[in-house]
Amino acid sequence: QVYLVESGGGLVQPGGSLRLSCVASGSIFRINSMGWYRAAPGNQRELVATITRDGITNYSGSVKGRFTISRDNAKNTVYLQMNSLKPEDTAVYYCKGTRVVSTTQIEYSYWGQGTQVTVSS
Repeated sequence: QVYLVESGGGLVQPGGSLRLSCVASGSIFRINSMGWYRAAPGNQRELVATITRDGITNYSGSVKGRFTISRDNAKNTVYLQMNSLKPEDTAVYYCKGTRVVSTTQIEYSYWGQGTQVTVSS
């Protein structure tokens, strides 16, 4: 099994920055890609950014240019650097790991418990 633990959330003013961390443990060799998702109060969880083991990244349009996802495979850690934060970025941010079994193309997802990010003046 894969276990993911997020940290780094908090309260920040608009225009400020935060860096989230996600540490993976367990069967980490199984992870093909990782990502960050977020859920604003009352909203569905939505994609923020993803990164493959080779470092290929994708971002949602709302965060592209402001957020940067990165990973340190040696430390089994994925980061989300968030700059120029806006009030609409307020949400619980979740780390996600994905594993695709090549023989069946079945995808498995692993989720962290989330960390709160609040952007407010």
